Amino acid sequence: MAMACGRVAPLLPCPVRPLHRLPFVSPFFCSSSSFPRIFPIRPASRTAWIVASRRSPDQEPDAGRGDDFVVVSFYKFVVIENPQAEVARHLAFLQGRDIHGRIYVNEQGINAQYSGPNEDALAYADWVKEDQRFSDILVQVSAASHGHAFPRLKLRYKPSLVQASHIYYYRAMALFVIVQFWLLHLEGGVSHLPLVDPSMRAYPLTPSDWRKRLQSMNNVGRPTSESDGQVSDRKYLLLDVRNGYEWDVGHFQGAQRPNVDSFRSTSFGLSEQEVASSDPLAGIDKEHTDILMYCTGGIRCDVYSTILRQKGFQNLYTLSGGVSNYLKNEGSAEWVGNLFVFDGRLSVPPSTYKPGTNTNATARPNMVHQNNPFARCYICASELLEFRHRNCANLDCNWLFLSCSSCVTQLSGCCCLRCTSAPRLRPVLRGHQRYQKWHMYRDGE
Repeated sequence: MAMACGRVAPLLPCPVRPLHRLPFVSPFFCSSSSFPRIFPIRPASRTAWIVASRRSPDQEPDAGRGDDFVVVSFYKFVVIENPQAEVARHLAFLQGRDIHGRIYVNEQGINAQYSGPNEDALAYADWVKEDQRFSDILVQVSAASHGHAFPRLKLRYKPSLVQASHIYYYRAMALFVIVQFWLLHLEGGVSHLPLVDPSMRAYPLTPSDWRKRLQSMNNVGRPTSESDGQVSDRKYLLLDVRNGYEWDVGHFQGAQRPNVDSFRSTSFGLSEQEVASSDPLAGIDKEHTDILMYCTGGIRCDVYSTILRQKGFQNLYTLSGGVSNYLKNEGSAEWVGNLFVFDGRLSVPPSTYKPGTNTNATARPNMVHQNNPFARCYICASELLEFRHRNCANLDCNWLFLSCSSCVTQLSGCCCLRCTSAPRLRPVLRGHQRYQKWHMYRDGE
């Protein structure tokens, strides 16, 4: 049986280095020998729920049409009494339309991220908004300059609109300890949470109000105004509810890097003693601290704030529409770097949402240093000019990591030296290409 990096079985991704503890690792040291992380193998999608695009299999994908493609995202927590029937309605509408992406529906609402030609993509969003239940959804649109950002369309019923529990394996004191993070405390996901009750979620702030709050945070201890000379004693906490690797390419100034590599393992405010040291909410005043939460599009904050509300946190605020909506309205003010996105683009600059906006790539925060992973190569720690992840060329590793061009060349697109001798190596990808299925490379041998 082929082994990834000498230790990890096929189909199990190479583990992610804990950058907050071991920021950078020599390319001669394989991460799989230091920090095992196990992922469950997901079952194949049900073919009845996959809709083919109008393009034939042998047609060049999106040739000559890239400028017309967009990525659209929206979500809404609302009661849907018959989600299976809702899925059928959406499938019928999308029949014959060139839409790729992930659209999930259940009793608590809908969560959609998809790409397609501008006409088809917006037609679907407009059709959804014709339904009174979804008439007020915030539809976010951004350019997809290289065509489809998703390989196919998956439109189906899903018990949880956001992924939930998981098991991770951590190395501590030379022993492997199984830690069951109890985000969403139950293996059933988020279906038990009162997500359709707005009062249980964090209070949404408009992008302009969010910017003012961030500025207020920076002015804590200073007079609230020149006229009254009073000093604000309000406590604030800026909480990034994304993954650590997302923070590595862009974040709001002052936000601590999340100590997680999957939303499933987020445990802020829920920590047991063994992980409380890395929990920014541990020991804070739940009644007198304003917690400002943000994520890419808003849905993770809505889910997580509901949990925190049940845990007694009172002053919860979220960025309405997430970072993508903020960048569209406020540009890159208070933001550093790019925005990580969960589609084929992986990383987009602020100008994607607001043309003419600077990326702030050179305006690195003062906290950047040698042991900080923001905008740095995971292998050699050099500063990066392009904030975009890549997958390890070793198929049985496939780790998502940041790398400088020099390390890409020296390690043939792999994340470590050991991966370069793996049996199933894919070619080094340049630019914004993404790897295809293994048979595309195997059959070409």
